[in-house]
Amino acid sequence: MPLQRLRPLAVPALLLAALEAYARTAGAGSDALAPPSAALAAWGRAFTDRSLFEASAFTLGGAALGLAIGAGLGLAAGMVLGLAPRAARACTPAIELLRPLPSVALIPLAMMIFGFGLWMEACVVAVATFWPLTILAQAAVRQVEPQWLEVAQVLGLSPWARATQIVLPAIVPRLFTALRLGAGIALVVAVTVEIAANPHGLGYAMSLAQQSLDPALMLAWLGWIGVLGYAVNAGLLHAERALRARMGVA
Repeated sequence: MPLQRLRPLAVPALLLAALEAYARTAGAGSDALAPPSAALAAWGRAFTDRSLFEASAFTLGGAALGLAIGAGLGLAAGMVLGLAPRAARACTPAIELLRPLPSVALIPLAMMIFGFGLWMEACVVAVATFWPLTILAQAAVRQVEPQWLEVAQVLGLSPWARATQIVLPAIVPRLFTALRLGAGIALVVAVTVEIAANPHGLGYAMSLAQQSLDPALMLAWLGWIGVLGYAVNAGLLHAERALRARMGVA
């Protein structure tokens, strides 16, 4: 059993060992590459001076706030479009026109409205997560058994009661997949906003390390972002399994 748990770490360990060997030989003295051991030492310094916690808290806060807004609005829109085919047909041209717009293209507009800071970042993240959550929620609603909706209609349930008592419990397991996708998008967009425009968080810290020609610290921030993304996904996956077990869904 212990060996089975360690097996998924084999490939990352081999990649780190290869990078360590390359950085200490062919990449020695490079301004863009540092061995993982140096990156780990730089991470330890950031941990000690608490800059790691400050940057992580800002990035995770912006990503979480934006995801909450985008997911909430996306879930509501997806349920409406899934339950009302006429509304879905009417909104499809507008959705297909707006959905391909890159969320980072809204950074200048968000800066003009909110300035630098948390709300500007959350606004861009919310737009980035709104569309995938809307489309996935709409698809989940359409997969609800038609018989359930027919029974709700026979019972005279209001649209709000149908949505909250019939549709929402039926699509909750599927929504966790959408939420995991949205969480990954939120973290990526939050870091991108910080690299491009927002002087806060992990993205900005990584940019400062790059400008200071400190590849070890830059790679430390990069690796830490990956660890946070893995932890967020693992947490959501654990919550999904717990919910499925509680609801008796395989």
